Amino acid sequence: MVKAIFTALFLISSVFAAKKPVLNIYTYDAFAASWGPAPKIKKIFDKLYNCNLVFTPVQSSIGALRKIQLEGKNTKADILLGLDTSSMQMAEKTGLFMPYNADIKNLQLPIKWKDKIFLPFDWGYFAFVYNSKTMKNPPHSFDDLLHLDKNTQIVIEDPRSSTPGLGLLLWVKSIYKNRAKEYWHKLSPKILTITKGWSEAYDLFLKGEADMVLSYTTSPAYHIIAEKKYNYKYAHFKEGHYMQIEVAGILKSSKHKKLANDFMNFMLSSKFADIIPTTNWMYPVVKTSKPLLQPFLDRPKKSILLNDKDILKYKKEYIQEWLDAIKK
Repeated sequence: MVKAIFTALFLISSVFAAKKPVLNIYTYDAFAASWGPAPKIKKIFDKLYNCNLVFTPVQSSIGALRKIQLEGKNTKADILLGLDTSSMQMAEKTGLFMPYNADIKNLQLPIKWKDKIFLPFDWGYFAFVYNSKTMKNPPHSFDDLLHLDKNTQIVIEDPRSSTPGLGLLLWVKSIYKNRAKEYWHKLSPKILTITKGWSEAYDLFLKGEADMVLSYTTSPAYHIIAEKKYNYKYAHFKEGHYMQIEVAGILKSSKHKKLANDFMNFMLSSKFADIIPTTNWMYPVVKTSKPLLQPFLDRPKKSILLNDKDILKYKKEYIQEWLDAIKK
């Protein structure tokens, strides 16, 4: 009799567990990795909202957007996380996303946030990272980058598939304007390869395949905090560094819109913010009790950020210019 009661209770609890809502977030691979923010975020959010938070990794956030577009109404995605101010207008234009409902008054960003569709969750600056043991005289400008030793090789990401790659494209364009094509043509001999996403590029750099990699000003903090290595640094460019603000948005097709909006609000909580600095190695968008990046890093003195509407208008033109310039 007792065994039968326990069996019945187990079956009932299993049914309830199976009925937990599943919230699916499409994001870039580094965010969803075992060492990224996703596992810690899932653990907290699942408990708070009695749900099953699932992160679906794609090689890049732009790739995740394309996956959603290809899947159409059959997509399992409730949220797309990982686009940025350079790519979110492209996503908004698809009409696949709905407004969020969140109080943004406590956002701590270098700019005032106005977008109603996409909500920021972290931010940082792009930079070329190098190993100071093997590179004694790093560049201090894009012009310096051109004049490094002829054998110097860099790895960058593709602007068609990667937000860092697009960030570099806009960084160069903001500085060189109508001479951007000429600059890319001169730089192309130093480009070892162009990867689809950040993880692949950074892995090549760490393996010693390249001397520098397009990454973030905060990347050295990972090596300092996690590995106690102080030889990885970023090259300070006198022109300034292009800013990235990463965002998330809710799909109109989501079957769990309320839960999805709960997650958007969770992104603005201290619990979420505390996770970001030492897992995604970026700055959180709200105050955190663990500002662990600060003691190890100095922020660029000058930041650059192009108007997102101009980016949407001219992006195809910029990319074609880049493609024409780097043809070997």
